[in-house]
Amino acid sequence: MATGRLDGRVALVTGAAAGIGMAIAEALAGEGATVILADVQAERVSASAERIQASGGRSEAVACDVSDAGQVARTIGELVERHGRLNILVANAGIPGMSHPAHETAVEDFDRVVAVNLRGVFLCASHALPHLMATGNGAIVTIASTFGMVGASASPAYAASKGGVIALTRQLAVDYGPLGVRVNAVSPGYVDNDMADRRTRMSPEDAAANLSSREDAAALQPLGRQGSTAEIAAAVAFLASDAASFMTGAIVPVDGGCTATFNSGPR
Repeated sequence: MATGRLDGRVALVTGAAAGIGMAIAEALAGEGATVILADVQAERVSASAERIQASGGRSEAVACDVSDAGQVARTIGELVERHGRLNILVANAGIPGMSHPAHETAVEDFDRVVAVNLRGVFLCASHALPHLMATGNGAIVTIASTFGMVGASASPAYAASKGGVIALTRQLAVDYGPLGVRVNAVSPGYVDNDMADRRTRMSPEDAAANLSSREDAAALQPLGRQGSTAEIAAAVAFLASDAASFMTGAIVPVDGGCTATFNSGPR
């Protein structure tokens, strides 16, 4: 695995067992970083770290629920004890929640989505920031969503949590830019990424219908397709690197143009 822009740096990627998080971990390792992959799925995240190692990258895995303050503190503390520093945090861990309008959304589901998607970003950032400041050149990349930028149907918990991530990203950029830490967000659009493995729990017919629905929606966007997890990861690797040294507080849509247009449907 080739090295590059992130040689010698230590990165933590949450939600890295699969999908976008795994792709981000691979991209950072490919740029020379030592990458710690964190996820609640212990066996799966270990397999993902081993895959990076097999490709010549430096990686390790840790089980961590980002909504649990104690687990986050322990994960980051042990990471710094082992490696002596933390240069990059990618706060990617997230869950979709149920697809219901607000009046049909259970309070427990709303709270769980916010706990992982927003509180988890706050917890990881708050525990990582002292170490990122110590490097003099730290970087946080949060993973938001186009659903946090525009209205989206039947997703009150997810949209609210990702809107919160965007606001938190900007706020952290204000406080910590003067202290040597850049904080930016990537907002994916339609990505070929089965978030939380929902389709694996559906019947083959329902899974096919779900995928077809996403592909149909993506086809209406200016680029006319879903993105790949690697395309999201490439944007994250850029923001984590010195190539983005004058960027902080930026919310970067990687969305095939869907937030750039009023989508009036087939024309």
